[in-house]
Amino acid sequence: MALRCDTIIRDATIFDGTGAPRRLGDVGVTGDRIVAVGDLGGASADREIIATGKAIAPGFIDSHTHDDRAVLCGPACMLCKISQGVTTVVVGNCGISLAPMRHTAKRPPAPLDLLGDEQWWTFDSFGDYAHALKKQGSEVNTYALVGHQTLRVEAMNGDVHRPAKDAEIDRMHARLKQSLMEGASGFSTGLYYPLNKAATTEEVIAVGEALKTTNGLYTTHMRDEANHILASIEETLRIGTQLGLQVHISHHKCSMPENYGRSVQTLALIEAAASMQEVAFDMYPYPAGSTVLMPEKVREDTRVLISWSVPHPEMAGRELSEIARGWNTDMRGAAERLLPAGAITFQMDEEDVRRIMRHPLSMIGSDGLPHDAKPHPRLWGTFPRVLGFYSRQLGLFDMETAIHKMTGRCAQVFGMVDRGVIREGAYADLVLFDASTVIDNATFEEPAQMSTGIEKVWANGVLSFSEGKATGEKPGRLVTRGR
Repeated sequence: MALRCDTIIRDATIFDGTGAPRRLGDVGVTGDRIVAVGDLGGASADREIIATGKAIAPGFIDSHTHDDRAVLCGPACMLCKISQGVTTVVVGNCGISLAPMRHTAKRPPAPLDLLGDEQWWTFDSFGDYAHALKKQGSEVNTYALVGHQTLRVEAMNGDVHRPAKDAEIDRMHARLKQSLMEGASGFSTGLYYPLNKAATTEEVIAVGEALKTTNGLYTTHMRDEANHILASIEETLRIGTQLGLQVHISHHKCSMPENYGRSVQTLALIEAAASMQEVAFDMYPYPAGSTVLMPEKVREDTRVLISWSVPHPEMAGRELSEIARGWNTDMRGAAERLLPAGAITFQMDEEDVRRIMRHPLSMIGSDGLPHDAKPHPRLWGTFPRVLGFYSRQLGLFDMETAIHKMTGRCAQVFGMVDRGVIREGAYADLVLFDASTVIDNATFEEPAQMSTGIEKVWANGVLSFSEGKATGEKPGRLVTRGR
């Protein structure tokens, strides 16, 4: 009896997500799974798509996001991702997670407010968050980490500018363990930030012990990505060794002009460690970063754009140096007047960006901030930029490698079973695109620009994006490590 599918994508160039050479063929989907790959000339389907001259790949996995709230907000928030071909997002990074913490009295301290003001902090447990995700649905799959900064603010009643006491560590450990049992997949720290930097290495390890119950993942925005970057990598590796678990370095970079070129050292250190323990890292394809504005960090020799400001919303998109001149003050003084606020800082060297991206241990994450008034262009452009600019135009690596860094490698590192690959039995997370034209259009001046070349996107077999628009479907699910 001839195979009957719900959907067949015919005559496509298949990039299967493993890094293997592209090949021509068909992909058959029934329900939420891929049921056949190859020559499906004898098969039929309810919907057939002729993809001659187009490429099909696993849906892209955004390995580093701050989409905790965005996944609950519908297509107005998630068009920036599905229009890039993203079907799965990793949330809860940098020690910042929307759960588990109910914080309704006032605006949460920075950088927790990157996810929203007090009205959004309503999830007393990770289970509550998972329930909301299931009830409301989402355009993408969600893989969630629990943030150390969130845990500290709750357990320490906001008194976080010191190491935690034993009882507070016990509270954080218990909250993390409970969250893991309710569907969270790992633990993240943001040791760079004021809410987290007073935490000792021993505190991180003690809280992280909860990961052993589910073989969870430890990810970190390290303590320092500038002058003390090697020491920070060593600390990260030590935490992984002590816990006996995999570690993941977030948005690896060498920050500030005096550290340009040091990726030669950092990558050598990480590569040597990888021969003895499991370690990986993500990165974004731009020489500028973005987070909350911290006046003590601004420097006259480093360009800063304001991405949002509560007291001065009209300054979003403006140069901090220009604002300072207009206010007849220095950059730090202007920054203090703008708070609470966000910033885009041009702090990396393009050669480091390329060296880090090219390394075989790297994967791609946008680190986009979906609630910024004038966001970094990575929110809308990351994945087509890697495909179109770095792979096709610059030839930094072939498209098979680029797609592997966005799909199969991410799925393997994060323990996403049956995702990130095109093969029989895998989930039907798919993106159909034009490999000859795909490119980002988002810029620092006009960041909310949809990319070119992404044609159709499916999550769990359901079409979520087609012909430049969200379909309105919400097929996303909570994805849990190892399941």
